[in-house]
Amino acid sequence: MRVALIGAGFFGRLHAEAWSRAQGAEFVAILDHDPGKAEGLGAPVFSDLETMMQEARPDIVDIAAPPPAHFALIRALAPLCPRLICQKPFCTSLEEAEAALALVEKAGGRLIIHENIRNQPWYAEARRLVAEGALGAPFAASFRLRPGDGRGPEAYLSRQPYFQQMPRFLVHETAVHWIDLFRALFEEPAGIYADLRRLNPAIAGEDAGFLLLDWPDGRRALFDGNRLMDHAATNHRRTMGEMLIEGERAALRIDGEGRIFLRDFGVVEEREHRFPWEDRGFGGDCVYISCIKYLDSFRSGAPCETEAATWLANLRIEEAAYRSAAEGRRIAL
Repeated sequence: MRVALIGAGFFGRLHAEAWSRAQGAEFVAILDHDPGKAEGLGAPVFSDLETMMQEARPDIVDIAAPPPAHFALIRALAPLCPRLICQKPFCTSLEEAEAALALVEKAGGRLIIHENIRNQPWYAEARRLVAEGALGAPFAASFRLRPGDGRGPEAYLSRQPYFQQMPRFLVHETAVHWIDLFRALFEEPAGIYADLRRLNPAIAGEDAGFLLLDWPDGRRALFDGNRLMDHAATNHRRTMGEMLIEGERAALRIDGEGRIFLRDFGVVEEREHRFPWEDRGFGGDCVYISCIKYLDSFRSGAPCETEAATWLANLRIEEAAYRSAAEGRRIAL
């Protein structure tokens, strides 16, 4: 299938590298308002959307531009291409995202959200172990986000400078990944409590906080995020932090190197659970893994885990998180 990419920024370049080596895909175009940024990324470069669509004739368009551009691009592309991928966080608000999806559905197309954290190898393996009962009945999950990239007036400028201007940052841009992962692990939560704060005065939005998700059977999931602090890792962006999943029979820990450790209840020592993965690109090559999944879904017609209609649940939980933080109370979902 012929694939065109929109956006040649930090994450767009990761998408370009993935599509360039994706078997079953032909990377035919890349569009950016600054064509010079897209040179050398493995496909012909365009600066005009209409020209790209006419000349490249893509079967799939992958949108990796910043969130403020998502709605206008989807509105323009919906009647032109029946298969769209959009990098999360998918537009700038729940209302805008719902309107974008409605445009695609009205045109008879499909929209998949590029949500790659659940495809990082350690999280995919953790999901498999939980589903197969390796921990017994799960009690709780927690993730400590500690990328250490949010300090001082230069925070984020070298990689994704628009982060500084986002009025909603930690939850909308980052924590939504782990909201999605908690849903993948435990299904749909019943409520959320959020405590959010801004620690770096150089940015507009929040950069630290807690999200506590709850389920009717007593399960809990905690996201503890602080972008100013780091964690023990040779690459702080590999896992972005550390995770613990606890069950009736055992606990599972993911460290900053992407390693999984299991400890049975009542036992002192952990044991390492080895599994195959490649330390390539971002997050264990999760961008490439995700692109292959989306390509296979479009080719087969089988539904994808992150179809936009399904992924919107993350934005609804996000909206509840911001409401909880503003009102200082748990919000039922």
